[in-house]
Amino acid sequence: MNFHHTPKTLTLLRALQQFMDAHIFPLEAELLQVAHEAGADWKTWQLDPRIEALKEKARAEGLWNLFLPELSGLSNAEYAPLAELTGQSLIAPEVFNCNAPDTGNMEVLWKYGSEAQKEQWLTRLLAGEIRSAFCMTEPDVASSDATNMQATITEAGDDILLNGKKWWSTGIGHPNCKVAIFMGLSDPAAHKYQQHTMVLVPLDAPGVTITRMLPVFGAFDAPYGHGEVHFENVRLPKSCVIAGMGKGFEIAQGRLGPGRVHHCMRLIGAAERALKLMIERGMSRVAFGKPLVNLGGNRDLIANARMDIEMARLLVLKTAWLLDTQGVIGALSEVAQIKVVAPNVACRIIDQAMQLHGGQGLSNDTPLAAMYAYARILRLADGPDEVHRGVVAKIELKKFEDLRI
Repeated sequence: MNFHHTPKTLTLLRALQQFMDAHIFPLEAELLQVAHEAGADWKTWQLDPRIEALKEKARAEGLWNLFLPELSGLSNAEYAPLAELTGQSLIAPEVFNCNAPDTGNMEVLWKYGSEAQKEQWLTRLLAGEIRSAFCMTEPDVASSDATNMQATITEAGDDILLNGKKWWSTGIGHPNCKVAIFMGLSDPAAHKYQQHTMVLVPLDAPGVTITRMLPVFGAFDAPYGHGEVHFENVRLPKSCVIAGMGKGFEIAQGRLGPGRVHHCMRLIGAAERALKLMIERGMSRVAFGKPLVNLGGNRDLIANARMDIEMARLLVLKTAWLLDTQGVIGALSEVAQIKVVAPNVACRIIDQAMQLHGGQGLSNDTPLAAMYAYARILRLADGPDEVHRGVVAKIELKKFEDLRI
């Protein structure tokens, strides 16, 4: 691996940093406070004109859709440092049209969508005109095992019928969210990984009901939200099926590799921001006659945070490089590893920064509490730690099959 950034990445890093310093960080505290004050009724949530104006500016400056190699010309390894930088702010990814779950959904449509599906949905998503959601997790089963899925997709002539309950559908409360990708059981008799199908569902289709937004640590993450959605005899044409019946797991596998690199690099960016805030706080505040940074084991915390960030970053960059050179199959263990390592490292460092800030660290006066909630979510989103550890162990044990008794 070559750890030097390419000239294109360096140019974009400088442009992103300048943009964030000038336009995003100055607005961040106020925008996060507005979001925190939003209530549970997502129907009252509104677009912030300042965010919309920044999106137009970012697009005009070429800082747009950088996550998609086919448009940006960036490999996973080249995009990773850019994702890290945007991860230093919770509002930055949307400004650059690089926020989940839209990035994953756009990748699905780019790789697996029909021309009609791309024209109807992908073009508008790439333009930032609409947002999207991904409906997979269910309230009535252990969704850590995706084969438990109870939501169904049944064929009815030229149509399909969708039935089931989904929740933790991130982004579905956004005023511009117009479409969701729904994954359901379509053929229980097929092979375990050919039983499921993905379908594009317009959110205004009859039978689609958003019942509530789920709070995370008491906050509703406006204007995105994490919704519970019920599908009752939702009738759609078969043209809404992505790539064909039974392709759900195949699509999911292709969707999650690059997406996890993006998530993990954003988490490393959040950890970097937390470390910076922790050091600034420790050097500027005095207690018991000493700067906080010189009290107790705070220097050890800072040193350990730096080492943890460096180790996590190297692992994620290796994973990005493997995805570029060997594809998802060649990076299965590493993709699972980073999904455990990065959220845990970020949670630990952000928590330590909150502790050094005292009561302020628990408030909305800093981004730490919101970043902690985000990092904690990602120990569950896209599969819990335990599932990914199981994947790593399975691949590791396979290397020693000849030793089995």
